[in-house]
Amino acid sequence: MWAIKAAGLTFRYPGLELFKQLDLELVPGEIRSVLGPSGSGKTTLVHLLAGILPLQEGRLWWGDEEVSHLGEEELARLRRDRVGLVFQHHYLLDELTALENVMLPGLLAGDPDRARALELLERVGLERQANQLPASLSGGERQRAAVARALYPRPRVILADEPTGSLDRDNAERVRDLLAELAQENGAAVLFATHDENLVSGWPSWRLVGGRLV
Repeated sequence: MWAIKAAGLTFRYPGLELFKQLDLELVPGEIRSVLGPSGSGKTTLVHLLAGILPLQEGRLWWGDEEVSHLGEEELARLRRDRVGLVFQHHYLLDELTALENVMLPGLLAGDPDRARALELLERVGLERQANQLPASLSGGERQRAAVARALYPRPRVILADEPTGSLDRDNAERVRDLLAELAQENGAAVLFATHDENLVSGWPSWRLVGGRLV
């Protein structure tokens, strides 16, 4: 069984067909990168797979459930539980502590698990910063907190769009390794979209070429 599957994705912007009949499948625990320069469609692909952008053509499954035709509210509820998202910008809430940001999916669901959030902060090396606001964290620390938040609900798949693009090399490699390690421990699949081929050297990879994954 797959963690995420897309079949026949076609997506057009006015005057530009970005994807045509694109297929993708990841099984639990699988880690793959999607390589391509800026403008190749990596972010659009991640947003389609996450249900952030509506499908124009094609079908999408999260686990064994097809979500292609679900409404926005139902998609948001399922995404909170099944899909972890990490972007180039951390999107932490400024008014919440690191701990509260990691717990955010649980807070939104009305069932926060403080112990789970503290465990994840410890795994990403931020246990001492649990009560700090994002403004007092470094860029690398904020991104590690975002990784912890993505893993908090034990999602089946992690979708990461240039998650290290704003970090120096040491922090980028640390975030990459933490994401891969923690996701595999939780049995989640990872799709890591990046323009930096050296960062994911040795990983199984797809390239976005002419609107298809090759």
